[in-house]
Amino acid sequence: MAGLACGIIGLPNVGKSTLFNALTRGHAKTENYPFCTIDPNVALVHVHEPRLEQLNAVEQRPKAVHPVIEFVDIAGLVEGASKGEGRGNEFLEHVRHADLLMHVVRAFADPNVVHVRAAPDPIDDIRVTNLELILADLQQAERAMERYARKARGLDKEAQHALEVLRRIAAHLGAEKPLRSLPLSHDDLSAIPDCRFLTGKPVMYVANVGEDALPGLANDAVGAVRRFAATEGNTAMAVCGRLEAEIAQLEPAEATAFIREMGLDEGALTRLIRECYRQLGLITFFTVGDEEVRGWTIPRGATAPDAGAAIHTDFRTHFIRAEVIAFADFQKAGSRQAAREQGHLRVEGKDYVVQDGDILFFRIGH
Repeated sequence: MAGLACGIIGLPNVGKSTLFNALTRGHAKTENYPFCTIDPNVALVHVHEPRLEQLNAVEQRPKAVHPVIEFVDIAGLVEGASKGEGRGNEFLEHVRHADLLMHVVRAFADPNVVHVRAAPDPIDDIRVTNLELILADLQQAERAMERYARKARGLDKEAQHALEVLRRIAAHLGAEKPLRSLPLSHDDLSAIPDCRFLTGKPVMYVANVGEDALPGLANDAVGAVRRFAATEGNTAMAVCGRLEAEIAQLEPAEATAFIREMGLDEGALTRLIRECYRQLGLITFFTVGDEEVRGWTIPRGATAPDAGAAIHTDFRTHFIRAEVIAFADFQKAGSRQAAREQGHLRVEGKDYVVQDGDILFFRIGH
């Protein structure tokens, strides 16, 4: 894994930890009161990869190790977090280290589960959270402008560019708009390397519904969340966190049967993880060793040495070449050996950009 993480955020008691438990089959603390998650729960989640199972059905290794993606369950945010309220400083710092924000909002009514407001309102939940992140970014932009202004007065061209970029950013944030909706060039971002803005991160909204919304996973609140997400050009999904947490405790065959009995084609978590991969720009490549076949998660566009580094840094440092079989060629040939015999094995150098599904064998020096 290339250090990419999905941060699960939202107000207290919207179902973040329940969703985290479902994703991880773990034991995140879930209680019926705000701030039961103080320190973030972190877990590497194994991603079900059908191609890995197809590969091992042929290779017959003792182990098939699926790729992983990191999820972080971050403490609930409250109004005033940008000023330090409700452990806001810690919350914002944990958000800063996430690459993708999975914003969970409550789209179910349950008088037995307390909420920070009198009645759940998912759009208001989104507004509160987004505004606190915007205000935190605005504070950071204003502090950065003070730093660069001093250098710009000395006719430092780089500082003048940085100051111009920061003024655009501050104006955008001042209009209560997240930075992901502001077009910034690579040069613009390179001018302010010391700034790590929260609202520039990609986000997906997850409406946590009750079981009464099954099997269509839809209600008026979900519709409102989807319409809001569309205005930002973002994705929204509906998940019944409580049900998914129960499904996660079943054996795989039982879980599949249960999902079908509920009238669903696949578990919501499968779709959720697939969307995380898409938004983070991740792909999977495969290796076959003596004891295991394994899937590895890397960013799309990674070169062969960078892919090798997901296994061990020596694979990048001492990279010589990579032997590559495309997964489609493996499927058509029926085995890696047959793919070789049919001329589908390619030898690639350090500039090769790894493709999703590639089966790789690395040659390294000493």
